[in-house]
Amino acid sequence: MTRSKRRKLERSQKSRVRAALRGIPLVSASALLAGTPVAFAQQADEGTLAEVIVTAQKREENIQNVPISVQAIGTEKLEQLNIQGFDDYVKFLPSVTFQAGGAGGGPSGPGFSRVLMRGVSSDSNLNHSGPLPTVGTYLDEQPITTIQGALDMHLYDIARVEALAGPQGTLYGASSEAGTVRIITNKPDPDGFKAGYEIQGNRIDHGGPGGLMQGFVNVPLSPSAAIRLVAWGEHKAGFIDNIPQIRTFPQFGVTINNATLAEKNFNDSTTYGGRAALRVDLNDNWTITPTLMAQKTRAQGFSAANPALGDLKVAHYSPDDAEDQWVDAALTLEGKISNFDLTYAGAFLKRDDSTRTDYSDYSLAYDISIPSYTDPIVDNSGNHINPTQWILAKDRYQKISQELRIASPKEWRLRFVAGLFYQRQQHGIEQRYVIQNLADSLWVTGWPDTWWLTEQVRVDRDQAAFGEATFDVTDSLSLTAGIRHFKFDNNLAGFRGFGLNNPLGIGSGLGEAGDCVAGDFHGAPCSSFSKRTSDSGNTPKFTATYRLDESKLVYATYSKGFRPGGINRVGDLPPYGADFLKNYEIGWKTSWNGNRLRFNGAFFREDWQDFQFAFLGANSLTRIANAGAARIKGFESELAWAVNGSLTLSAGLTLLNPEITENYCGEIDANGGAITDCADPQAPKGTQLPATSKAKGNVVARYTFPLGGFDGHAQLAYIYQSAQWADLRIQQRTDLGQQPAYGVADISFGLGEKNYSWEFFISNLFDKKADGYRFTQCNSCSIVANYVAPIQPATFGITYNQKF
Repeated sequence: MTRSKRRKLERSQKSRVRAALRGIPLVSASALLAGTPVAFAQQADEGTLAEVIVTAQKREENIQNVPISVQAIGTEKLEQLNIQGFDDYVKFLPSVTFQAGGAGGGPSGPGFSRVLMRGVSSDSNLNHSGPLPTVGTYLDEQPITTIQGALDMHLYDIARVEALAGPQGTLYGASSEAGTVRIITNKPDPDGFKAGYEIQGNRIDHGGPGGLMQGFVNVPLSPSAAIRLVAWGEHKAGFIDNIPQIRTFPQFGVTINNATLAEKNFNDSTTYGGRAALRVDLNDNWTITPTLMAQKTRAQGFSAANPALGDLKVAHYSPDDAEDQWVDAALTLEGKISNFDLTYAGAFLKRDDSTRTDYSDYSLAYDISIPSYTDPIVDNSGNHINPTQWILAKDRYQKISQELRIASPKEWRLRFVAGLFYQRQQHGIEQRYVIQNLADSLWVTGWPDTWWLTEQVRVDRDQAAFGEATFDVTDSLSLTAGIRHFKFDNNLAGFRGFGLNNPLGIGSGLGEAGDCVAGDFHGAPCSSFSKRTSDSGNTPKFTATYRLDESKLVYATYSKGFRPGGINRVGDLPPYGADFLKNYEIGWKTSWNGNRLRFNGAFFREDWQDFQFAFLGANSLTRIANAGAARIKGFESELAWAVNGSLTLSAGLTLLNPEITENYCGEIDANGGAITDCADPQAPKGTQLPATSKAKGNVVARYTFPLGGFDGHAQLAYIYQSAQWADLRIQQRTDLGQQPAYGVADISFGLGEKNYSWEFFISNLFDKKADGYRFTQCNSCSIVANYVAPIQPATFGITYNQKF
């Protein structure tokens, strides 16, 4: 059968399914369980759960037949759960947590968060010169994880979000050490014209009004070509108040106030963007799909509060804002050579952001604890001035990725996927620590009022050859083996430090007065360092799958993931090496009672070797070392039950015991290895890993019913997670305190008829005050202020949706 005929048959089958389901209520199987292959599914009239197709193993498969820990949230469920972005879908993935920005003086708000899976987390430092992420994020076929975190992409006209928990070291490679999140877009369809739009108005309790407009259109250009255009614009209201305060620096009695910056609800943001995709069937066997996507976010204020000042309040003394914009161009070529499927995926991502961050906490903390630091801060007349620092930062990212792979027919008894991968990502880093009215002689040469300058270029390169093969030993037993051979080559070069006449630079060697090679470096007066590290290795995978019958299977997996090593920019500290995560997992996927009930689960143990740990050392400069070892033991399960044609109940749960298995002493030996034998460890053996909960889960109930000629629905969701710690080290935990456990309820009610619907929703129904993340701006800054990035307060909204 030709490719064209196969596509026509598939479309015909889909049309018959859509016709059969037209007018029938859609019901959620909505609690996803980390590490289990449940999908938010639609429910047929007889009350069964629908089949869900995923591409987690680089080929289309029924999610219940994939012997790995994968979850999927489809288009309809994304709409039903009012999911628009990263923060929204993470709630319904029990294996996934995240850290917001802001730690170490970094920017806060959209686009500066780090994704974590299965408790694989060691530190809270999100520094630009720190380790790469442990979770990879993909948009269709391409990685979109930048060095400082994944793109915070608005979700609309999305086919599904897939979450692959556990090491994905063979098919996805670097920075998929703990797992992978995949965002799959809806593709252009030559079969017919389609369009839709959505309008939403909302209001945040304790905050202001927000809104959303988004739409798509799918236009056939010929029987073999189509274009799909998508656009969105969203305004999120602020809910944190920057309150008037007075701050005194005790050493010289300098007093400042923030009266001109005081503002209610000052952490609002606006996002707009679009996507254009073209699909052309070149012939019966080959299809080409170029895609262009762009987004811009402008965020005001600071997305965290200081509990010492009151609920949802902060006091900052310099403007805080961020602008994050990116453009992504991708090209996918799919075809057949004989019976083999060939895929080429290439992409170019360009991301630029600029941020302004108040850093007065750091200035006050040093004025109190290390007066010699603020003593030299004077104006041209030699008078001591306000020592408040203000970070003006720019990041310039570029990423090129290419993958070529071949896959045998999935019907073969021996089937395989194999390929080659190349990636180069570059991060241009600029950070100016500005003190207004600073004496000219104290500037970094050529940079007015700049007390400290970071001007660096970081380049991370990855190459790999990979393959997985599966052999059906019998009709019931299948064995899978895979391996990825990787190479990485990372370098970091540039300037960091004080000006030529700054006494602190003269004393420490940091900056122009140190060992700095003369010559312009991207505007910096000289080059402080140029370092490089490289390595290679292999990550294997083995899986045995046994089918009990057509609707039940069990599997056992050993897999390994890795994260590349990198550079320490400080002094003579050696590079840090790659770290590795070994996963031992036993899981099951089962359907019962004619696919009315799904029960999936997994037990796993993950051993994390030589994990990378980033921390702020002297002068609050980030240092990275391979810190030791950790172990995560876990259980994941999911239950989805289509009770009848109207009611669906679902529940998901992840239980973890994540802890270090060696002392963390905060010291390294002459070879850069971790010292784990010490009298007073900063974190003793058995300490819980940070930024991860021992329990996280959700329960969702959705009921559909006729009401006055309309299709009505009501939905209740409850999300819970247990307590967390923000840092691995005991002293920092004591300073920040524990993040308490919390539970949040969301409700929605809607009416619709054929192609349009109205939806009323309330998220965080009881306006639960809870901490999303805790941090402070520097090691000593807890004496001044600790911050809480809160979950969003109760939000009320109405959405109108229409499709053609």
